[in-house]
Amino acid sequence: MVRPTRGGCTSGYCRGMQDAPRWVCADKQLPSIHGAMAAVSNEIRTRAEGMGIDRTVLELVNLRCSQVNGCAFCLHLHTHLALRGGESPQRIAVLPAWRESDLFSNLEQAALTIAEAVTTVSERHLTEDEYDLLREDLTDEQIALLVYAASMINAFNRVSILSHHPVTYRESFGAPLKKDSHAS
Repeated sequence: MVRPTRGGCTSGYCRGMQDAPRWVCADKQLPSIHGAMAAVSNEIRTRAEGMGIDRTVLELVNLRCSQVNGCAFCLHLHTHLALRGGESPQRIAVLPAWRESDLFSNLEQAALTIAEAVTTVSERHLTEDEYDLLREDLTDEQIALLVYAASMINAFNRVSILSHHPVTYRESFGAPLKKDSHAS
């Protein structure tokens, strides 16, 4: 195995890390692929709105997958977006133990079940009984959309983890958007 060379990453994410190994920031090396992934995520958000799945549910999926994968960058980003979108700190705090809480709706619980199933697919698969339970709260189209949503955040987690995207301090972390600001 070739050891990484020292000298610091030259990407925008990794500036100031001269003493760290030079990590390849995959999204910066192949921006068109990253852009295509972002376009799929945007399509998922657009389709979700039309299916009765709001942005909060998608952010819960993003957070839960990122928790299981241990992606600090995505956890930081999606916690910020969830808080900014009105999600409660209490629900985010108990998300790792969501099954032991009454804080999540049936739809959210179904979405979280899918998030964990996609993220841990190499360890176990959903049973027929589990699928039947999902269908009590979701249409087949909603299930498919949530499978894609969880698959995309899992892909972004892997890119961020292997690119060593750092978490930086954000003064306005979780602050709601000002009325004249645009969502990012």
